Amino acid sequence: FCENIFTPKHPERMHSFRVFCKKGETPLKEINSVEVANLIESLCIKANICAPEDVMEGIILAKAHEDSYYGQAVLEDLLENIELARKERMPLCQDCGMVVVFVDWGQEVLLVGSTLQESIDEGVRKAYLENYLRRSVVNDPLYERKNTGDNTPAIVHCRLVGGNEAKFTVVPKGMGSENASALAMLSPADGQEGVINFVKSTVAQKGQNACPPLIVGVGIGGNFESAPILAKRSLLRPVGSRNTDDRYSQLEEKLLEEINGLGLGPGGYGGRVTALDVHVEFMPTHIAGLPVAVNVCCNALRHASGHL
Repeated sequence: FCENIFTPKHPERMHSFRVFCKKGETPLKEINSVEVANLIESLCIKANICAPEDVMEGIILAKAHEDSYYGQAVLEDLLENIELARKERMPLCQDCGMVVVFVDWGQEVLLVGSTLQESIDEGVRKAYLENYLRRSVVNDPLYERKNTGDNTPAIVHCRLVGGNEAKFTVVPKGMGSENASALAMLSPADGQEGVINFVKSTVAQKGQNACPPLIVGVGIGGNFESAPILAKRSLLRPVGSRNTDDRYSQLEEKLLEEINGLGLGPGGYGGRVTALDVHVEFMPTHIAGLPVAVNVCCNALRHASGHL
């Protein structure tokens, strides 16, 4: 099922061709908005139903290290849930999440038809309505809070990259783990110790409500708005992978040790495995700042990628 889920419903409409504007100019690859909508629909379904292989392997490894009776039971239930979701084509979780989409858009690609936001929302709408996925988005956060009825709009993060492809990564994220996340504008003087203390205290305060074992994304640097996006994007790295910078790789190991030392354990019942992994990403920042964002994710870490 997971291998065939990308089969388009309208293959006759899946077409790409190159457009030449003026002699000597770089040709553009045209992508129709229908193609984007169809791909997003497939990715939403796959992300909600099929746990990533690296996550499943991480849970299996955690089970080998967990010595708590209740922790072992939780991990066994999670593995059974993964298999049942794939077999029965049912969501991994009752909360099918608010859809976040990371887009890497090649600068040699031209979108025709609807806008990118409209195309993505159409794919989300079809996926959630036609596959009976839970719709969790409300139109106004403070007053009316009326359900939009189709889980739109999606949250879209788009960056322009080289090439003639468009890559999409769909991340359905529920508020159980989002509510356990946090941002701190630390001082440069706080240094590594300040970062470790903030990450550890964030997980200690609300981690048990985010369905542990967790995957913890940490974004360091940038500014007020970029650090959280960096933290969320870091979650897309495979469980068990390490930052290519040795200093940040060692920080990941230290944070994982500190978080697992909290003893929250699988399901919050106590144990050795509170987190499957910690991913840290960084970017340049201002001389007077040290922004640190923690984006907590539940054990499912739902996401799926595809390209056009």
